[in-house]
Amino acid sequence: MPHSAAGQTPSLQDLAFEDWLEALDEVAEERGYFQPVGPNHSALFTDRDPVLLVTFETVETIRNECEKALPLGFDLVEGKDWSQLCLMAHSASWFRDKAVYAYFDRLIDDGFFEDFDKVVFYGEGMCGYAAASFSVAAPGATVIVVQPQATLDPRITEWDRRYPEMRREDFKNRYGYAPDMIEAAEKAFVVYDPVEALDAMHAALFNRSHVSKLRCPCFGRKIGRDLRNMGILLPLIEQAFEDTLSEQSFYKLFRARREYFPYLRHLVDRLEDNDHLRFAAAACRHAIIHTGASLESRLSAIEKSMSEEA
Repeated sequence: MPHSAAGQTPSLQDLAFEDWLEALDEVAEERGYFQPVGPNHSALFTDRDPVLLVTFETVETIRNECEKALPLGFDLVEGKDWSQLCLMAHSASWFRDKAVYAYFDRLIDDGFFEDFDKVVFYGEGMCGYAAASFSVAAPGATVIVVQPQATLDPRITEWDRRYPEMRREDFKNRYGYAPDMIEAAEKAFVVYDPVEALDAMHAALFNRSHVSKLRCPCFGRKIGRDLRNMGILLPLIEQAFEDTLSEQSFYKLFRARREYFPYLRHLVDRLEDNDHLRFAAAACRHAIIHTGASLESRLSAIEKSMSEEA
């Protein structure tokens, strides 16, 4: 296992997959447990205070995008007294695996979730689907899902052809249709970009009275990563634990996009593509002032187009 200073979690970057799993096992054992869930999934549990964050993550995202190649859940609970459970998929499985169903069945039978005063489920994309679907195991939980699929059952979502390898998978059996599985949640929040048509169509299926739709236009397909990079994901989770998360509190945090260059770049692109040149120029100037972005040549080109039109 990589060397680390006392009290610090070591980085697991640059390890081969099997070595990485072994090192992750050692890190998890110091906090709680690490265990395989069938051949294609793993579970990591950190036992602390009686509030629990449940995250669904993929090996690919953890190894390529997360700091120190450790699960996002580890990072979110760092310095907190929260307990944490991470379900990790080794491939793009959508967690449709009998071993995962059996794992949650055991947690329910053991009264695992009943030991916690508050439970929050979180996931993005495929993992957002799973977070919504398996939240049924903890009635009264709060669910935050980013660009989730409702199901990939072609009888319901034949319009979504992005994942052809999953179209034969059974989404009709247990923990299958995510919008139905969140019925037991106290609150659920679905984060998506309404301009991404397929994501918006999935979000529309989560039409329940206790579900809040949080629209993030001009963010594209990596909203989860953007929430992390803007520094607002942790405050969202904190508000969920404090029962203060709402549409209003989300959009107050979401003001951080005004100084977030990837968003401003997408905004300029979209405005220019729609021939809203005056607004595109204003967005360019804003990005230059507030992010230091080198967009002067882009601004000049837009202003030239405006002059030609005039």
